[in-house]
Amino acid sequence: MSANIRSLLSVITNPVTGNSLESENRLELVDVQGDKVVIQYQRDGISPQDKRVIETAIYEALKTSYPMSNITVKTSSTSSQDVYKAVEGNTITKAEEPQQPAQLKTGHGSIGNKKSIEGVSKIIAIGSGKGGVGKSTFTANLAVTLALQGKKIGVIDADIYGPSLPMLFGKRNEKPKSTPDKKIIPIEAFGVKFMSFGFFINENDPVIWRGPMLGGVLNQFLFDVNWGELDYLLIDLPPGTGDIQLSMIQNANVDGAIIISTPQDIALLDATKGLEMFKKLKLPVIGMVENMSSFICSNCDHEHFIFGHGGVEEAVKKLETNFLGSVPLEIELRKSADDGKPYMSNPQNAGRPVFEGYQGISEKVHNFFHSPVGPANGKSGVISKIFGFMNK
Repeated sequence: MSANIRSLLSVITNPVTGNSLESENRLELVDVQGDKVVIQYQRDGISPQDKRVIETAIYEALKTSYPMSNITVKTSSTSSQDVYKAVEGNTITKAEEPQQPAQLKTGHGSIGNKKSIEGVSKIIAIGSGKGGVGKSTFTANLAVTLALQGKKIGVIDADIYGPSLPMLFGKRNEKPKSTPDKKIIPIEAFGVKFMSFGFFINENDPVIWRGPMLGGVLNQFLFDVNWGELDYLLIDLPPGTGDIQLSMIQNANVDGAIIISTPQDIALLDATKGLEMFKKLKLPVIGMVENMSSFICSNCDHEHFIFGHGGVEEAVKKLETNFLGSVPLEIELRKSADDGKPYMSNPQNAGRPVFEGYQGISEKVHNFFHSPVGPANGKSGVISKIFGFMNK
């Protein structure tokens, strides 16, 4: 069957040279899976405009054999320069590239049957519906908390437009490598494996990509990263209910979602939209977290309710979901994020309200999957004593 498809594609030419893709050895993959077909071609030297011409021709050539929705076209590049070019004129020199760098495929993500990730026990999406509620800081510290409790943890930074995990984990200058079979090797810090689009672009460069390309990057982070054995893979989603969220749910067997909100009404309004999206897409909602629930003064330990009080705890009753807990603000929490040393990695913070908040939430998340009665109630009194590996 793949030979017949290759024959159909043999007439498609590279607009730059006028030669066929077949003659230029650009056709890397023709994979037929039942009534679906995946085409992958090598696109070095092909502009976005010419790429559209080629892919339109591919759809035209195959449309009599396959409906368009069952045709997936992907691309690869031997030069990471194509990936880094978020805007016209941006260049990368050879000296800046690490040896055997990992590469992203700047093409449309495939949509097919949902898949699990080999070696990953549970996938948890963390969303907010609204930006500015501290979701990435929460994700990083929840990951470290679970790692402290002996779990094997990975994190995907799916906020392609505003990746922040490299900064939060103190790895801003890292460049991922790849295995001989082209699997991306995740970066590790504080006992957590993680992957971010921030590793593949310059920090100051805007990302001007459309939704399908973003979905392709997320798909690669899910299935083309060498995650190894993980108890939990956390996905730090961008705000809203758009392309990234849909791509994730269409492609991966996600086991549950956590919604982050501050107590104020405007944040709860958007958080509710995110929760309802997950429900409509039949994704189990683990519960909601009230982030920035209050401010703890570093001088007197007095608690100030800057954004209101108890908004999320009241909302979960109406939304018929679980309240996982609250995380207050402390000056040290902000400093730790800026310094690239997650708050939960510092044993000196043990017993503080923020530390206790994360401990309680992490236990409820774990109990959601492993307790027959669902998330436990009450404040956690368990503080892990395992800090030795956290400074790696």
